[in-house]
Amino acid sequence: MTLPYHRRFTPAKPVAVISSSVWQALHSGADKAAERLAADTESAERVRNELDFLAKALYRRATDGNGGPVETSGVSFSRELIDSLRTEFLSRLNEDRTNFIDADEVLAVLSAMEEMANASDRANSGVFEERLASSDALRAVLEVAHDMRSPLSAILFLVETMRAGRSGSINHVQEQQLGLIYGAAFGLSNLASDIIEAARGNLLNEVRDRPFSVSEMLDEIASIVAPMAEEKGLKLAITYPTLDTRVGHVAAIHRVMLNLTSNALKYTDKGSVAIGCTETMEDTQIEFWVQDTGKGIPEKVLDMLFAGFRPGSVGVRFSSAGLGLAICKALLERMQSTLRVDTAPDKGTRFSFTLDLPTA
Repeated sequence: MTLPYHRRFTPAKPVAVISSSVWQALHSGADKAAERLAADTESAERVRNELDFLAKALYRRATDGNGGPVETSGVSFSRELIDSLRTEFLSRLNEDRTNFIDADEVLAVLSAMEEMANASDRANSGVFEERLASSDALRAVLEVAHDMRSPLSAILFLVETMRAGRSGSINHVQEQQLGLIYGAAFGLSNLASDIIEAARGNLLNEVRDRPFSVSEMLDEIASIVAPMAEEKGLKLAITYPTLDTRVGHVAAIHRVMLNLTSNALKYTDKGSVAIGCTETMEDTQIEFWVQDTGKGIPEKVLDMLFAGFRPGSVGVRFSSAGLGLAICKALLERMQSTLRVDTAPDKGTRFSFTLDLPTA
């Protein structure tokens, strides 16, 4: 009899102490995440307090690892809050050029984040449990996806630090190999996120309208996929808007654009990938797009491009599971938009969508 997945996998162990550099990255990451998440001045203090409390709770979980509940005094930590802190935490670590960063400490914090996010899912979504209850296999796959994300985040962080020369000089061949590792880990991390989102089935429940910088969002996506572009020798171009600060579901837009950009880079062997947005005649309407110079998408594939799981479609453009594009389509439909595809053999592909985003 096959053992349940949770009995065959040992997650990252807690560490005795977290260094000041990792704690500072966690603390300053909470401040930065609060700035991004706060929709207005009135909510800024509340969000900042929640994230500060979350950072302290993560510190305790990462250093004792007892797996028990963390006392939150009534504060609810949504997955959006935790995911935002994860992004900013890794960004702060990557900017630290003076201190040695211990990989075990980083992995302990990331594992604590995933544990708390999983607990939030279980507490807030009865549908989530119902979807899993019908299949032991599905439950095992979901547990795998959850457990993959933290170590993959650590891999991506460590590859970036090595490519930046913070662990010593590397030669050209090693840089190319690190680029391949980054691309593979990034793809697996995206797949894990897609599996979790498909199982949760509540893609926009935690997302709020708030002011955000379109240019900053595009720059962040470009910085995430830059190692993939460099490894393949592809030019990555960005087109910025004229009116930058908008109000909308930035987390959802970021997710869609990142998925489309990483797909474009994956299936383009030469030339370039361009991302950006174009303001329409309507003041609040913005068209976002991702365009590549790849081989294009065969006509027989277009009909099932957004079908989610696609048995038997191995070998066509995009993964046989097709979860990423199905999730993009679902997110855009929730935002009253549609994903358009323009493609031609050997001339590339252009994905685009239009959103109503008022200026802030």
